[in-house]
Amino acid sequence: MGCRQCTLEDLDMINDDILCKISGQGLTPAFIFDADELKERAKAIKDILGTIPLCYSIKANPFLIETLSDTVGYFEVCSPGELAICEKLSVDPQKIIYSGVHKDADDTGEAIRYGAGIITAESIRHYNLICQEAQKAGKTVSVILRLTSGNQFGMSEEDIDTILSDPNPGTIIKGIHYFAGTGRKKIKKQQDELVMLGEKLDRLRREHGADLPMLEYGPGLPYPCFIDDDRTDTLAPLKELIPSFERIREEHSISLSVEMGRFIASSCGYYATSICDIKSSGDTTWCIVDGGINHVNYLGQMMGMRVPPIRHYAEGRLINDTYGTISTICGSLCTTNDILVRTLPLKDPAIGDLLVFENIGAYSVTEAMGLFLSRTLPRIFIHSGSRLTLLRDSLETWKLNSPTAG
Repeated sequence: MGCRQCTLEDLDMINDDILCKISGQGLTPAFIFDADELKERAKAIKDILGTIPLCYSIKANPFLIETLSDTVGYFEVCSPGELAICEKLSVDPQKIIYSGVHKDADDTGEAIRYGAGIITAESIRHYNLICQEAQKAGKTVSVILRLTSGNQFGMSEEDIDTILSDPNPGTIIKGIHYFAGTGRKKIKKQQDELVMLGEKLDRLRREHGADLPMLEYGPGLPYPCFIDDDRTDTLAPLKELIPSFERIREEHSISLSVEMGRFIASSCGYYATSICDIKSSGDTTWCIVDGGINHVNYLGQMMGMRVPPIRHYAEGRLINDTYGTISTICGSLCTTNDILVRTLPLKDPAIGDLLVFENIGAYSVTEAMGLFLSRTLPRIFIHSGSRLTLLRDSLETWKLNSPTAG
């Protein structure tokens, strides 16, 4: 990968030593992803799914692609940029499901040229583009038709009928793609969806004489990121859905694949940031850190009101903050919105102390408002065994926010 490596002795997990080493070398803010934790969770998910293929949606965290390459059956790719990342990493094109609500001829053609195993059509226009580019490339392309769940993604059942009534010979329509949303805790919704999808596939087969053997399904399962969430069994939502998965496969003769992002990646991520200033006003102690909401974007966090597990280190020691002073943790941005945690007990916080946010393996690394105020993007590390590898160094964003013409 052409990455710089720092080999550390006697380390087998993301522990105090490795976190303090990053802090002691002035490398914060930084994301650290635990490859061993990620592999363990992905394997546990695969064991529950059994013979059902697992698809990783790389928008959750593209820095985990190589770690998951031997575990997942598919990678969902949703943009030309994500496709370029896969090409750079030499991802097997047959493992790519090329999705995305907006596709043009050029990026559709590139996906076909690269050999993407399956391409999702989100509209009649998408389908026509795929047919057009397949003809140019002289290839027959496997397609799945995305059924809308009532939002801007996918197409109506009537539009799917239109496509199936006159399919293009340059495509093999494999089935249906369906995803309704993320972080959905009421599993009955997914159970009801699967019943509905089985019935719709049966109707489409019956009325159009189509085979449609495949259902690509994103259940949008939640991950308990915060300290007040129930973490008794973080795999429980998937276990609860397995009977419904088995039922739709058996009753409707469907080859099901299950698409996940947050559910796979959340637990492997850590965000390390250092306290750079402390001040008080009224009854509030403000701890200013060298990161901020431009890096941290937990699902459901509203103005710092929800608290993830956070480790506090001072001079290389893990601090027990049970009886600490209530502090507000703020970032480096010039906006009152830059509050990471509104109320966090910290025992004797000091400038230079390290705060490590857990369960941050999904989305924050790419979804947070990284360009705001032209602050530097964090370093990104991955850790496995005794090896800490720098995947991406810090990046100056002021160049991206500066005019390049003239």
